[in-house]
Amino acid sequence: MIVYILYSEVRSRYYVGQTANIIERLKKHNQGKVPSTKGGAPWKIVVQLEVSSRSEALKLEKKIKKRGAKRYIDNHFGV
Repeated sequence: MIVYILYSEVRSRYYVGQTANIIERLKKHNQGKVPSTKGGAPWKIVVQLEVSSRSEALKLEKKIKKRGAKRYIDNHFGV
C-alpha cells in the first residue's frame, strides 16, 4: 500500500490518501472523479510512502491528516 500527499497549485491545497495503485489513483484525482479533489487539477505527487499493509496505511494517513500535510512534509523532508 502507498500513502501519498498530493498538491494542487490551482487550489494551493494538499490532499492525503492511500492506495494500492498510485498511477490509477492520480488519474482519478486529475480527471475530477474524486469529489474532495475535484476542481484542483492538475494534482502532483509530492510525497509517496510505501507501507506493508492497509491498516498501516490507514494509521499513517490519519497521522498525517491530524498534523497537516504541510507540517508533515516540513518535519520529515525539510522542504
